[in-house]
Amino acid sequence: MLSRSITTIQESLHERGYEQTMKQRAFLLWALLWVSAMCIASSVSASQQAPGQITMNSKVYQEHQKGLVTFTHAKHSAEYKLACADCHHVYKDGKNVWKEGDEVQQCVACHSQGKPPTGKDAPALSSQEKNRTYHYSAIHENCVGCHKANQKAGKEKPGPTTCKDCHPQK
Repeated sequence: MLSRSITTIQESLHERGYEQTMKQRAFLLWALLWVSAMCIASSVSASQQAPGQITMNSKVYQEHQKGLVTFTHAKHSAEYKLACADCHHVYKDGKNVWKEGDEVQQCVACHSQGKPPTGKDAPALSSQEKNRTYHYSAIHENCVGCHKANQKAGKEKPGPTTCKDCHPQK
């Protein structure tokens, strides 16, 4: 008797289009969730958009000896097709684990001192130690090092490799 009642109720709901209505509701709910996820993803992506140009004005230097370099971020990423991790990095166990979408810190967050000490009393530091600590070493190794590698590879536009080509007159 109970199973016959349940069957009757199911048939009645089916006749009224209840099953179709549930499918429509499920589809609308799924579509709403998908649109919401896309809106959230695009707003996160938009909030992490880098500026087209960056003036390299680091506070680790008491006074800049040369003119400030203007770095064309948009040109490097779009025109030269550099991947984000070619410049941005977080090293763990000697490997860059930074990936696109991770927080981008300013260089001085890690490379927190200006130029490495020079002269006879200066500590003997490897280039890796200099790059890890000193902003000057890290920037010049990353930028000029890349430009020199491009030059060696015979690229059409390898990038500047001399002081005057990057630093404008003061």
